[in-house]
Amino acid sequence: MNTPEPTPGRGTRLDPWYSSYAERTHGMKASEIRALFSVANRPEVVSLAGGMPFLAGLPMEIVAEVTDRLLRERGAVALQYGSGQGDVELREQITTVMAEEEIAAHPDDVVVTTGSQQALDLVTRIFVDPGDVVVAEAPSYVGALGVFRAYQADVVHVPMDDDGLVPELLEETLVRLASEGRRVKLLYTVPNFHNPGGTTLSLERRPKIVEIARRHGVLILEDNPYGLLGFDGEIMPALHTYNPDGVIYLGSFSKTFAPGYRVGWALAPHAVRERLVLASESAILCPSNMSQMSIASYLATCDWRGQVKQYREQYRERRDATLGALAEFLPDARWTTPTGGFYTWLTLPEGLDAQAMLPRAVTELVAYVPGTAFYADGTGHRHIRLSYCYPTPERIEEGVRRLANVINDELDLVRMFGTMGDSHVSGTINPGPNQT
Repeated sequence: MNTPEPTPGRGTRLDPWYSSYAERTHGMKASEIRALFSVANRPEVVSLAGGMPFLAGLPMEIVAEVTDRLLRERGAVALQYGSGQGDVELREQITTVMAEEEIAAHPDDVVVTTGSQQALDLVTRIFVDPGDVVVAEAPSYVGALGVFRAYQADVVHVPMDDDGLVPELLEETLVRLASEGRRVKLLYTVPNFHNPGGTTLSLERRPKIVEIARRHGVLILEDNPYGLLGFDGEIMPALHTYNPDGVIYLGSFSKTFAPGYRVGWALAPHAVRERLVLASESAILCPSNMSQMSIASYLATCDWRGQVKQYREQYRERRDATLGALAEFLPDARWTTPTGGFYTWLTLPEGLDAQAMLPRAVTELVAYVPGTAFYADGTGHRHIRLSYCYPTPERIEEGVRRLANVINDELDLVRMFGTMGDSHVSGTINPGPNQT
C-alpha cells in the first residue's frame, strides 16, 4: 500500500495525516510511567516506579483450576459476546465486595468495565466538554490526568496534606471557580492510600468533602482501587455512602486479584448508569466474558478475603522496608507514611529536580516516577513517587540505597554550582520530616 505524500501546509514527513487529527489528540502525551517500563523491566534495574501488584503471592494453581473448570463446563458462554453492562453474577458479587466499605448497592447500578481506567474514560466522556473544569487533588493519578487531558478538560488542583484533600481549600477553589464563571463538572479523588501521595482521607473529612461538593453541584468521581489493602485491616467508609446520588464510585480487581483480567466497575446513579452502558457499548460492545466469569468463579469458590489479607501482609512488609531504608539512607528527605496501598511520596531537598535527575538514576540502576507526572501544570519537580508493591524487601533496600547515592551526588553538585531548577512547588503534600 502506498503511503500518501504529505500535503504542503497539512502534513509532515513523519506524519502525513497530522492536520487531519481531531483537535483533542494534540493534547495527548505518553505517560511518564509507561515510558519507563522498558528500562524498569531490565533485571539489573531496581524499579520503584510501576504500581505492579506482587502476583507471585497469588495462588496460581487455584487460579488455573478455576479457569480450567470454567472452560470445560461453561466455555461456550465464557468465550461468547456478553452484556454491555456486564455479567449479572459478577455484578452481584461486586456488591458483596463493596459492602466491605459499607456500600449498599444493587447489581443493576453496577457497570463492569475493562479495568477502572475505562470507567474513568467513560465518565469523562459523558460529562466533560472541552473547557469544562475537573477539580483534582494535588498531586493526582497520572492515568486520570491523561484521560482528562484527552477530553480537553481544564484540571484545577486542590492541595492535600497528611489527612488527604483539605476541605477548606476545596471550598475556596469551588467558590473562586464559580466567581470566574467556570463550570466544574467533576471532583476527582483517590481517598484511600492515595496514588501517588500515599495518604488517606481522614474519617472526619469525608462527610465534609461530600457536603461541599453537594452544595456546589459537583459530581464526585471516587476512584478506589486500593481500599481493601489497609495494613491495619481497618476499612474506611466510601464517600459514596454519604451521598449515593452525588458520587460515582470506581472499583477494580487489578490490585486485589490480578490486573491481567482487566476487570473494573463503576457504581453510578441510575440515570448515569444508563449513559455509561451506552458509552461502553459504543466503545467495546461488551467487556470480556472470559475475564468476568473467571473472576466470578474465583470469588464464588475461593477464599478471596483471605487472599486480600495475604496481600495486605506482603505490602505492609514492603512498606516497612521502604520507610526503614529511607530513614537509613535519606534522613534529610521527607516522605509520607502510607497505611495501605502501594506508594509513598518523597520530597527531595531544596534545589533538586527529580525529572532532571532520572537519567542518572537509571544509569545507577534504579527507577522511579518524578513528581511532574502527577500535576496537570507540570509542577512537582522536587517530588518522587516510590512504589514498593513489586520488589522484594531486599531489592527495595538496595534500590533506596542506590537512589540515595544519586541524590547525595546531585546535592554535592548543587552546593558546588547552585540550584538545578525551580524548587517551588505549589499545591503539594507537605509531610513532616522523617515520617517513619
